[in-house]
Amino acid sequence: MSKVIAGDYKESRFVNSKDGIIIAVSFTKRVLINKDTVESYELVDEEHRTKAMSAIGRGMVGSLALGPVGLLAGLSAKKKGSYLVAVKFKDGKESLLELDDKLYKTLVKTLF
Repeated sequence: MSKVIAGDYKESRFVNSKDGIIIAVSFTKRVLINKDTVESYELVDEEHRTKAMSAIGRGMVGSLALGPVGLLAGLSAKKKGSYLVAVKFKDGKESLLELDDKLYKTLVKTLF
């Protein structure tokens, strides 16, 4: 269930580690999500969906390779125990993450 659904690292999965969450881009490439690599993040929920759509339109979440229908489906999908999080990395890359309860709690603790 947990994966990068849009932006940089699309379709990549996560690995939980003691240093934070790792995006497993490929067998050899890993991207650590922690205070040193993340500039900002925002929870995308029902209340913030319109704001996120506007932000995506301005490119805040990055250049997404989804059409409007796919983007709306991705943002409006409401699964129990599932969180959508827009992440902006310090290197300029941006991703939209879908996280389960456990990974979301790890993300918040790591970036606090």
